[in-house]
Amino acid sequence: MADFFNTTGGMALIMVAQVLAMVAFVMLSLLFLVYGDRKIWAAVQMRRGPNVVGVFGLLQTVADALKYVVKEVVIPAGADRAVFMLAPLTSFVLALIAWAVIPFNDTWVLSDINVAILYVFAVSSLEVYGVIMGGWASNSKYPFLGSLRSAAQMISYEVSIGLIIIGVIISTGSMNFGDIVRAQDGDYGFFSWYWLPHFPMVFLFFISALAETNRPPFDLPEAESELVAGYQVEYSSTPFLLFMAGEYIAIFLMCALTTLLFFGGWLSPIPGIPDGALWMVGKMAFFFFLFAMVNFGIFLGEI
Repeated sequence: MADFFNTTGGMALIMVAQVLAMVAFVMLSLLFLVYGDRKIWAAVQMRRGPNVVGVFGLLQTVADALKYVVKEVVIPAGADRAVFMLAPLTSFVLALIAWAVIPFNDTWVLSDINVAILYVFAVSSLEVYGVIMGGWASNSKYPFLGSLRSAAQMISYEVSIGLIIIGVIISTGSMNFGDIVRAQDGDYGFFSWYWLPHFPMVFLFFISALAETNRPPFDLPEAESELVAGYQVEYSSTPFLLFMAGEYIAIFLMCALTTLLFFGGWLSPIPGIPDGALWMVGKMAFFFFLFAMVNFGIFLGEI
């Protein structure tokens, strides 16, 4: 059996298993992200939130997903059917494959490449095409204008994210996420991480991440009062679900990047406590909580 895993077929099987494990983690996280988003808003508003389907409402997101899947897919009469259906799939797939270079522990990564940051930038840049394709293929002025506004915002804030990350690259001398995390491993734990020497850039990166993922207060491209729902206005059922899934996966990716670049990745904040993947996931969950709180705070301010 051991000899089999040293063959080409065995190695291919291991790679497929690793990919499936990563996809399973991201998709399960997606269910809890939507649930957590709604629960956080509910708690701040002193209401219950999802609490009926499943224990503590944990299966509410599954029920919502099933509802979208079984609904009829409506395609506008004048739409380019092929591009119309390809757009949400493009957004979803590109959001997934960006996780190939995200490490959760030392050596716990699908592809440990030296240009991991460039890979993430390349993939995230391609996500703009899903937005443009969706708006253009709908054959309507409202989603087309929404797609142009979304694309302009995404491209603009990619520039600021790139300039911020350059400082981290200079500090580390590498574009590999593993090297960046290991460079933050010092004797002072939490105070050895890059958030301290790059203190102002942490806030700018967080703001740029909000804009890159179209979260409030940067949700102008959706502009419900003008464009109904931006580039997604003609989408329903499963295609709409894919767009939303891609958006939440991109948000969680930004949480992972914040953790890796500035907050030590899988490193323990207290010297003497073992490092591990739980620290990485816990930090990502904390930053998603901040995303949700900013979202709710802006929404409350608008009211």
